[in-house]
Amino acid sequence: MAVPKKKTSKSRRNMRRSHDFLKSINYVECQNCGEMKLYHHICSSCGYYNRREVKIIAKSEKTIV
Repeated sequence: MAVPKKKTSKSRRNMRRSHDFLKSINYVECQNCGEMKLYHHICSSCGYYNRREVKIIAKSEKTIV
């Protein structure tokens, strides 16, 4: 059975866990309407992305005949 030879220090343990935290969500202001949106995403209020209007087609609009 594998047993550690020495106790892991608090510093070494915490350095190993340094990436195990939740990152904050970065919001940016839309250049067209000024609403807050996620970076590299289409604005949900005006439908613009990179100063161009983007047409959004929802999957629910497809009809089965």
